[in-house]
Amino acid sequence: MTARKHKNRRGEKISIAIIVLLLLVAMNVQVFRLKQKDKSYAEQVDKLQQQLADETERASELKEREAYMQTLQFVEDMAKSKLGLAYENEIIFKESDE
Repeated sequence: MTARKHKNRRGEKISIAIIVLLLLVAMNVQVFRLKQKDKSYAEQVDKLQQQLADETERASELKEREAYMQTLQFVEDMAKSKLGLAYENEIIFKESDE
């Protein structure tokens, strides 16, 4: 009977070893997937930070443009370019289409 017990324990040890190996493989697969997700999330964060910087710069440009549009210089520039108006002592020459 001792030989049978020895064989049974040997089989139990092999079964436990196989189960442990399968668990290790499964854990390694999950770690690999998580690293891939982490990498893709890091790329998304970089992309979004770049977009945020671009939009922040655009917002500051729009604020500057808004401030310029409320000045007298803007009104004069629009009057000259769109309406062809000028001060009394100014002459505006336009190119002919020839």
